[in-house]
This record gives sequence, structure tokens and C-alpha cells, in this order.
Amino acid sequence: MSLTLAIVGRPNVGKSTLFNRLVGKRLALVDDQPGVTRDLREGEGRLGDLRFTVVDTAGLEEATDDSLQGRMRRLTERAVDMADVCLFMIDARAGVTPTDEVFADILRKKSAHVILAANKAEGASADAGVIEAYALGLGEPVRLSAEHGEGLNDLYSQLMPVADRMAEEAERIAPETDVELSEDEDEGEAPAITAAKPLQVAVVGRPNAGKSTLINKILGEDRLLTGPEAGITRDAISLRIDWKGTPMRVFDTAGMRKKAKVQEKLEKLSVSDGLRAVKFAEVVVVLLDAAIPFEQQDLRIADLAEREGRAVVVAVNKWDVEEHKQEKLRDLKEAFNRLLPQLKGAPLITVSAKTGRGLDRLHDAILRAHDVWNRRVTTAALNRWLTAMLEQHPPPAPGGRRIKLRYMTQAKTRPPGFVVMCSHPDKMPDSYTRYLVNGLREDFDMPGTPIRLTMRGQGDKNPYKGKKKAGPSKLRKHLKGRA
Repeated sequence: MSLTLAIVGRPNVGKSTLFNRLVGKRLALVDDQPGVTRDLREGEGRLGDLRFTVVDTAGLEEATDDSLQGRMRRLTERAVDMADVCLFMIDARAGVTPTDEVFADILRKKSAHVILAANKAEGASADAGVIEAYALGLGEPVRLSAEHGEGLNDLYSQLMPVADRMAEEAERIAPETDVELSEDEDEGEAPAITAAKPLQVAVVGRPNAGKSTLINKILGEDRLLTGPEAGITRDAISLRIDWKGTPMRVFDTAGMRKKAKVQEKLEKLSVSDGLRAVKFAEVVVVLLDAAIPFEQQDLRIADLAEREGRAVVVAVNKWDVEEHKQEKLRDLKEAFNRLLPQLKGAPLITVSAKTGRGLDRLHDAILRAHDVWNRRVTTAALNRWLTAMLEQHPPPAPGGRRIKLRYMTQAKTRPPGFVVMCSHPDKMPDSYTRYLVNGLREDFDMPGTPIRLTMRGQGDKNPYKGKKKAGPSKLRKHLKGRA
């Protein structure tokens, strides 16, 4: 879980100067004139061994209307909502102003972690302002000089405990993936889903597919903001729910558009947050709009989930307004198998987030996908199956030498991973690997889940390979000695 730090404060207190200092580049414009920064600017910050995302924001103004200043303020407030830590900066030479007091009160309500920084604090003239900063009620101020790089060690000391807590929380909620199996662990049940270890589900898709509406319907209440406008959800929101007796943690994510269309800095943050939610999920629900299913971005999102090794369920929303349901469903299944062969057999469920129809089928499909993701197959069964597959379709013989497949075992679950011991693994064509993967899906009932199949050499059995051949003279000496 990556730490996000938003730098906020009045105009001209030195936010962009500190931003440039943290990212190590002059990315943000800096000038003595207030109000230079208007949009959000994101960069990769570093302090010692700490790596984080840092966001430079527009100066906080008291305007709340639709003026430029009002819109800039709303953008900054959204950045505050999304950030893990807010660095509230004041000008130590100017002291605490009434505007600082207003925004300190807002930050206390909006942000869980606020660090107070008194910038421009070099020299004795700033002492009075640093002392005044205690009155804001945000703890001890960090005395900084962004221009000269002073006080960054103190900022590191404040950030490190928050980063450690976030790392612990990330470790606690992260799903266990690529679970290795030992030889005596051939068979076993999938890990139990409990309140302490809920099933992690991420709902992803393009903007306005109905992700928040779907989760509200599952919850039975309007917990998430929805509407006809695309792009309302900005960050990945995690909700604990009990859905039909199954404890779940559901991630509602921002809609993911094509990369070329993502221009706003805030939307870039939102999309990266959604990608992070996929990595924290066990099952990914790819939500499509029935009117425009399987656009290029839908395929990219589904492929991302497969590459991350997550179980995938495809749900087609807004089915209640579809007129020709049977024809549409037939076309959807044909397009799915053609466009996403790597997810062959994954559940395709039609739902209506508005009316709630199809949600029972979606719940069952999520549980089944999770079960398949944890599937284990005994080594004996695998090797019987491998023998039959070899008889049905022998491996190729590149250069006239047939590749021998000797032994197969399952090495991992979540997702299922198999190892085949063979000769010349580097010469095995992808087409034969796909033949085996498709056979595993069909014969061991593993539809839709990512399957990892690795070809591994067993070492050369020929003790003479690599030894220098005896020439004619050496051969004559050898025979003469024997005579």
C-alpha cells in the first residue's frame, strides 16, 4: 500500500518548493507571486529510505463559489480526502493567520493524519511564528526551510510511523497469493472465509458502468455517491459487508478510461488507486455496460486481473433495459470467448444494479471463482492425466528430437500453478503449453481462473555429453595399449 502525501496550505507558503525538494526535480513552477499552482501535481517523493507519492495542491482560498478560486479549493479538498497524510504548511515568518485557523479546523475533520509544518523557518525572525503554530491544535510543528532543505529529518520522523502503520495494515488485509505446496499437501480445502479473513473483492470497470450503484444494492443502502455523471468515484473505497452470510471486503474503484484520455492529475491518482485495489483482491468483478460491452478498455482491465493472478468474474450491468436478451447473451458469450481466451470459462453473469436482479447469481459466481482459484489436484491424478494427454497429442520433435514430458506436479495455488519436468524446456512451443492449460481447465474443472504452467528441465542424463571426443591418434594409442 503506497503512502500518499498531500501538501496543503495558503497560497505562497512554499508548497511547490517543498514538492520539488521531495521529488528531486523542478517539476512545479515556483514564484514569489501567490497562486501560481492551480492544478494537482503528482510526483514520486523520497526521504531517506521512505518512498511515497507526493501531491502538490493549489493554495487554499476561502472562496466556496464557482469562481476559479472556488474550483481550485474543491480540487484541493478532494486531494485531501484521497491522501493518506496531509502536510499542512504555514509561513513561519508571517505567523498564523485567520485563514490558517479556518483550514486547520477543516483538516482536523477531513484527514486522519495531519502533519503541521512551519516553512520559511530559517533564522530567529521565524521563532514567533513557530510558537504561534502550536495554537492550531495539530501537534508540534515541523520547523522547515523548503528552499534550503532544512528540517527534512524531522519530517521523516513524523512520516515514518504512519508509513509503518500503513505497511502493517496492508500486510493484514493483503490476500495470500502464490501459495506454495509441499509434496504432502496435494489435497486440501480452500482457506475458510471468516470475519477475521473476509473474501476480498474488487469491482472494476469503465466510468459509469454502475459499480457504486451495484455495491449500494448489495449493501441495501445508499452508502456510496452515485449519479448519471461519469467519474463520480475518485478513490478506491473499502467496505466490510456480510453478503448472504459471506464476510467480504469490497473495493469500489474509480472508472478506468483509456490512458490517452486520462489528463487530470486527480484521475491519474484515482486510476492508480484502482489498480492497487486489484492487487489487494482475491476475486475481481469486471463490470461491463450491456449497451457497450467489451470495449478495448474492458479487455485491458480483465487482462490486468488475469496477469495479476486473480480470480475473475465478468458481470454485465444494466440488463433490465436490454430488449433482446437471448440474442444479446449469445453474442456476449461468443465475444467473451473470442476476445479473452486466457479467461476461457470464467463466469459471465447478467445483473441489474438498479433493480437487484442477478445479484444472487453474482454472489454464487464469486464464491465458485474463489473455490477454483484455490483448487488443488493430486500428483497421481496429474500424472495419469498427463499420460493420456501425451497419447492423444504427443509433444513436437524440434530438430528430429522429441521433447519428453516425464513428470508433473502442482507447486502452488491462488492461482493454480503446475510444473512439468521435461527435456529441452526451452524448445517447448507456446501452442503445446496452451494445449495442456486448456486440458487442465476442462478435465479438472478450473474454468476462468489464471493457470500458471512452467516447463522445467531435469538435468542431462548423458554422462558423456560435453566431453571431448577422442581423435584418431588417441584412439590408436588406446587400442595399442589394450593389445
